[in-house]
Amino acid sequence: MTDIRVHPPPATGPAAPAAAAAPAMATTRPGRVVGLDGIRGLAALFVVLNHIFERAWVGNRAYHAPFWAAWMLYGRFAVIVFIALSGFSLGLGPARSGWRFKSIGTYAHRRAWRILPPYWAALVFSLVMTWFVLAQPGWPVPNGKSVAVYGLLVQDAFAQGHHAGFWAAGSPNRAFWSIAIEAQLYVLLPLLLLLVRRVSARAMVGLVAAIVVTAGLLGPHVPLMDSALVKFTPDLAVLFAVGLLAAGIVTASERTRSRPWAGYALAATVPVIALMVVKGATWSNLNLFWLDLAWAPAIGCLLAAIATSRPRPVVRFLDSRLPRSLGSCSYSLYLTHVPIVIAVSYGLVLGRVAPGTPTFFVLAAILLPVTVCFARLFAAVFELPFQRHRGWAPLRQAMSARLRQLRAEPAAVARRWRDASRASGPRNQAGGRCRPARPRPVAGCAQPASRPGPPVPPGPGDSATRSGSC
Repeated sequence: MTDIRVHPPPATGPAAPAAAAAPAMATTRPGRVVGLDGIRGLAALFVVLNHIFERAWVGNRAYHAPFWAAWMLYGRFAVIVFIALSGFSLGLGPARSGWRFKSIGTYAHRRAWRILPPYWAALVFSLVMTWFVLAQPGWPVPNGKSVAVYGLLVQDAFAQGHHAGFWAAGSPNRAFWSIAIEAQLYVLLPLLLLLVRRVSARAMVGLVAAIVVTAGLLGPHVPLMDSALVKFTPDLAVLFAVGLLAAGIVTASERTRSRPWAGYALAATVPVIALMVVKGATWSNLNLFWLDLAWAPAIGCLLAAIATSRPRPVVRFLDSRLPRSLGSCSYSLYLTHVPIVIAVSYGLVLGRVAPGTPTFFVLAAILLPVTVCFARLFAAVFELPFQRHRGWAPLRQAMSARLRQLRAEPAAVARRWRDASRASGPRNQAGGRCRPARPRPVAGCAQPASRPGPPVPPGPGDSATRSGSC
């Protein structure tokens, strides 16, 4: 992928021709890249399917699952897609601004504002589900140290489990490990952008990959480094850097954008899948470090293809209603699904349904709609408001306006009801509309027939009868 850095033209330089300026403006104008939300939504759904798969085929039996379900064993693939997509999304703005942040302080505030409120709310939800509903059998129950470690997003820096010394802490949610990794990559991003500005985007990816590969080669021979590889999974830094490199496609020349990036992605995917099929599931899960690195070129080319709206049928599908709707709550779905999966699996299904395929279909029928619906509700409260309002002051103003609207709605409904009642006329006790009153008969007066008869000549009392008296 060609690395193209944007430099403003000199003030005294000649004006660019209008025909050449128009494409540049079209490729550099800020905007949403169509299809990214769909990728997020499908990746989050794949994580849910992976955790359902692990409960249906437990332990070694998972490696002997039927062919149609075997692909769900590799839930790690969704995580690396999330990481690469995060680097790509965060790189779009700097790529359009000469690979610079407008303000590092603003960047840090926006990342914290976007990530932390839903994460902390999900942490509380996970602790409540673990302590008061159901904890996963065989795993340490989270304690006060878990609250501190996970609340500060340092769960990957400290060992977990029964024999981890002072910092031994049970996990309230096993999906939280990647959130700490992503937070560490956010801290690394300004340094990566500096490398891009000083050298190039491809050199930045090459340097990160060289460091990570060296650590991976030395890890098995150095116990301390091997422990760091397990805790911090530095291979994900390469995926993040590749996503950042792919973001440069938005300011690339038309020649670079027109390359067959989807074909490149497919060509890079085939060898990885062939390796996984030949080596088998056991080898693949024991060598996730190297598989992550092998997936990086394919994912980077895929993101470049989606950013250039190719192939169009795939982009249209990713931007269709269902994937885009899943993408709007993908972060909430990732954060909250594990406690629900554990509660339904161990509390309702396992032991009552035959293991394997029957358990999988029962769990999928229950958990897919439940986790998605809960994620949408969770996102509406703890995620979407923080995306729409970039600070406490705008958020408080929006909440105050919403509360005033809620208080005003009952009064408005009552006022509309009264206005409608007055417009429709008086009502009787049964709620029906009143009819005009008919004159009551007076004693001694003959009542007119219901049908008109022959004309009667006026008599002497005719004028008195018309006046209403006899």
